[in-house]
Amino acid sequence: MTAAGGSAGRPESFEPGTLVDLFLGSNARRVRNDAVLRRAAGTWETISNRDVADRVRALALGLRALGYERGDRIAILAPTRYEWALADWAVIMAGLVGVPVYPVLPADQTGYILSDSRAKAVFAADAELLAKVAEAGVVGIDRAILFDASNDIDPGGLELRTLEEVERLGRETEAEMGGSYESFARETGPDDLATLIYTSGTTGTPKGVMLTHDNLHSNVLSASRLFPFSPDDRSLSILPLAHVFERMVGHYLMWHNGVSVAYSESLNTIVRDLGETKPTIMAGLPRVFEKVLERAVATAREAGGLKWKIFQWARAVGEQRVDRELAGEEVPAGLALRNALADRLVFSKLRERTGGRIRFFVSGSAPLNAAVAKFFLAARLPVLEGYGLTETSPALCFNPPEAVRLGTVGPPIPGTEIRIAEDGEILARGPQIMKGYYGLERATAEAIDADGWFHTGDIGELDEAGYLKITDRKKDLIITAYGKNIAPQPVEEAIKQSPLVSQAAMFGDGRKFPIVIIVPEIGTLREWTREHGIGDGTVDLLEDDAVVRYLEDEIMDRCAGFAHYETPRRVLLLADEFTVESGELTPSLKVKRRVVAQRYAERIDELYREAEEAARDADAPPAREST
Repeated sequence: MTAAGGSAGRPESFEPGTLVDLFLGSNARRVRNDAVLRRAAGTWETISNRDVADRVRALALGLRALGYERGDRIAILAPTRYEWALADWAVIMAGLVGVPVYPVLPADQTGYILSDSRAKAVFAADAELLAKVAEAGVVGIDRAILFDASNDIDPGGLELRTLEEVERLGRETEAEMGGSYESFARETGPDDLATLIYTSGTTGTPKGVMLTHDNLHSNVLSASRLFPFSPDDRSLSILPLAHVFERMVGHYLMWHNGVSVAYSESLNTIVRDLGETKPTIMAGLPRVFEKVLERAVATAREAGGLKWKIFQWARAVGEQRVDRELAGEEVPAGLALRNALADRLVFSKLRERTGGRIRFFVSGSAPLNAAVAKFFLAARLPVLEGYGLTETSPALCFNPPEAVRLGTVGPPIPGTEIRIAEDGEILARGPQIMKGYYGLERATAEAIDADGWFHTGDIGELDEAGYLKITDRKKDLIITAYGKNIAPQPVEEAIKQSPLVSQAAMFGDGRKFPIVIIVPEIGTLREWTREHGIGDGTVDLLEDDAVVRYLEDEIMDRCAGFAHYETPRRVLLLADEFTVESGELTPSLKVKRRVVAQRYAERIDELYREAEEAARDADAPPAREST
């Protein structure tokens, strides 16, 4: 069945456990006055872990007093914030099952998740998000609990409570139920369902992933052995807590290890929040790190002259040092001196913009380009890339801080086995593998075989040291009309390394050759047009023949290292980015290929027709379509 494998067997000390154990255990071990930081009225408020525990206790008792029984599903519909964490811990301590919902989802998708999960109540951040629930007309939801109180709300037939009201109810029932708070919570077993998380649905209808307490508990313990934590650590939480990556890494893992968590006010305030909270750890998606590099390059290029030359020189010097260090070689004295100067002139300023205390970043959810990772290592801001899925709680592999291998996602974490099937698919087995898909026995059986191996749907390979490299999604593989198999992801990643490209998606299944849809990085493109005296405006730019030729040449240059049959032969240029709101991206920013293919089907077909008319051989020059 399998061609290669690697494993890190479950340590004997990894006893099955629950999230209840994590919450109560961490609170008993420490007293931290800045366990949580949140921004309010222009300043950062610090909250102790004891205050967190007190509010969680009141909320959990309040939920029980409202009549919710063990195993009932309670949804959380809110952006990442302190109250999200409170609601989640309260659901756990009340023996309930949390159903996180991305706040950016449209009403119909929100309604589907609430209905399919059979949620009985929903925590909602505000009136705007509550309106989605009312619009969806979900049957079974009887109550909404609002983080932000408002007098201007149409409840849509739901009973409304505020977070403070549920807390107050819990405190009022303290005499009656308080004595059983901890004992009731500890009745939760490792195999009990902890959460129901709906997949992003890149290839179809979202499925409810059933994760048990031990799935998440074991993942936290495994990750705790990989990352070095200290009493002075602080993390900045910027990703959606509705996503299992941030929930495990930025929420459960940090609480378990006593790390202070600062909740960023929004994606638009990350730079400010980094400077003000000065974190030592932060989890991010690859696109976050790509944007940082793109901005650094663009800023240096805009400055021009000597500053641009210094930036290029410093980057080259820093990456030479990284190459030596990763190869286990000594850094020569001359290179060390040049690196010190490069650090003072360029990299120290980047570290200052991240708050000046970052020890490491953690990257997950999508592949991180090796060139981006190398730049951050050159700046002494290591990005530790990992790999996993919602179905694996999520972590399967991580690059250890002391032995990073660029271009890989690291070896299996403790307790995890990895195998590569004969067709290249990555198989995984361990305590973090989901219980199954909710209400979908056939889909569960297809995903987890009789021997307990979870079929990830990803294609990869293990190197001689047991490090895993992801090459593509099995379902994304393009099979051309000539039977050639093309993994689009490496080509797309190469194209996206261009500062002119914001997004790229390749298509061509069943066709004679692949094409690529490109969304240009308009800001960078405008700089080029200004330098060359070409008119402004997004649509005008993409209609200008000189601009189009420039973009096409750049894209073809980025594909120079790929086989002839892997190289896109036509380019479709789009003015508007793929977004979550438009349905073209998942909330974790993965392209929904099926949606994009359907939306631009006519344009794609026209591109192929033009190609057939222009030339029948494989060497036809690239054509373009713009919108």
